[in-house]
Order: sequence, then C-alpha cells, then structure tokens
Amino acid sequence: MASIPEKEDPMATVDARPIIAAGGEPFETIMAVAGALADDEPLVVFAPFEPVPLEGVLSAQGFSYEATDLGGGDWQVTFRRSS
Repeated sequence: MASIPEKEDPMATVDARPIIAAGGEPFETIMAVAGALADDEPLVVFAPFEPVPLEGVLSAQGFSYEATDLGGGDWQVTFRRSS
C-alpha cells in the first residue's frame, strides 16, 4: 500500500489573480477554503489589489491577517485564525 506524503508546511493557497483576470469572482472559493482550514493552518491569498473587503469579512470570522504589497499591483495576504 502506498503511503501519502505529509505536507511539510501545511498552507492553503488561493491565487485569485487568474480568476479575477477571467472576469470571475473568487470570494466563494476563498471562503470555502477558509472554512476547511485546520485550526493552525494559514490561508494565503494572492490578488491583483489589496482585498480590503475580504480582510474585513475574515477578520469578523476570527482571522488575523498580514498584507504584503508584492509590487506591480499584486498583493499577498496571509490569514490565520486568531487564538
């Protein structure tokens, strides 16, 4: 029987940039991933702008976040459940 490799650094990632570029809305995808996180698992979201509304929604659900401007308009936001 084959063993399943363990993740070295568990981290869920959603790259919203191609979804938005294609005219889509990534909110439902991001919320589904956030809802499935383990308690200590961070969620990293890449976006073509700082997702201030998303930061507010997830903050209201008990997440803290750190937003980083990657340059060229791209942002990386790491969400973690507040303890």
